[in-house]
Amino acid sequence: MATLKDVARETGLTVTTVSRILNNRGYISEESRKKVHEAMKKLDYHPNEVARALSKRSSNIIGVIVPHINKPYFAEMISNLENEAKKKKYNIMLFNSKSDDDNELKYIDMCKSNRVAGVIMMSGSFQLDEFKDLNIPLITIERNLECGTASVECDNFHGGEIAARHLIECGATKLLHISGVSETEMPADERAAGFRKVCEETDTWHREIATTDKQYDSGEYHEFLTEVLTEYPDVDGVFASSDIIAAQVIQIANTMGRKIPDDLKIVGFDDTYIASLTCPTITSIKQPIKEMARTAISFLLDAAAGKVVPTRMILPVKLNERETCFKQVSES
Repeated sequence: MATLKDVARETGLTVTTVSRILNNRGYISEESRKKVHEAMKKLDYHPNEVARALSKRSSNIIGVIVPHINKPYFAEMISNLENEAKKKKYNIMLFNSKSDDDNELKYIDMCKSNRVAGVIMMSGSFQLDEFKDLNIPLITIERNLECGTASVECDNFHGGEIAARHLIECGATKLLHISGVSETEMPADERAAGFRKVCEETDTWHREIATTDKQYDSGEYHEFLTEVLTEYPDVDGVFASSDIIAAQVIQIANTMGRKIPDDLKIVGFDDTYIASLTCPTITSIKQPIKEMARTAISFLLDAAAGKVVPTRMILPVKLNERETCFKQVSES
């Protein structure tokens, strides 16, 4: 197995210079960088991140904890976090909690043993006070900050306002909001608050129906949505707290013979790729996922370097109008 000394010998550089290149410290010429990377490839040399961390306070690894990797929103966020980390010459270590509290201590131990530079948390099940002893930045995305360093969120409240207002402007008069899980308090709860505000201001009939942790974890809402739409047959506008729920509303409405958007108008949330795959395609509130990932990585690395970062950053959302709810253009 090739060593750092082998790479230095191959390039004709000193071990110190090679180490500086690998750790991105100080000025290094592009020619020297190229020599080192070519030698690493030739010798099949892979730096041992843990060993490198022993000589530093932390490694070039960022821990990322998500509740589910099979949901479109988290998959897209993970991809963007990885891209942003790579630009800064960091790697991510991904933990999939599956909303299981028992995984928490194991993940914390793994973060400690790998001397991660910081942790980005998206799982809502973790008790953040468990991370106090790590003495590293803890950045949360779309979950309450508690004892973390900084939180990055989208403007959930305004997203709820936009959704309700758009449904009303498209002609809906009886609105239903299928909200997030009732057992867990999260920033996404503000979507319901924004929705409620617009409905009350416009004196529009509305109801809010919360989902459960079990439904969220499984991603299965068909039976639940069938019961809801049966209980409220006159509802003509639905604001779903995710595109996954919106897609299943479309399926249930079709089985009930309700045409979209003529009989039922739908607005989803997240605007992940699933919104453009359904038939009809889903009008959705777009989260700025790429910008949220970039901000989270930036905050983590700045905090790790001892810089002061904002405690909370809220990024704007916007409406992406598609076929489930759109304004008719009148013919002149």
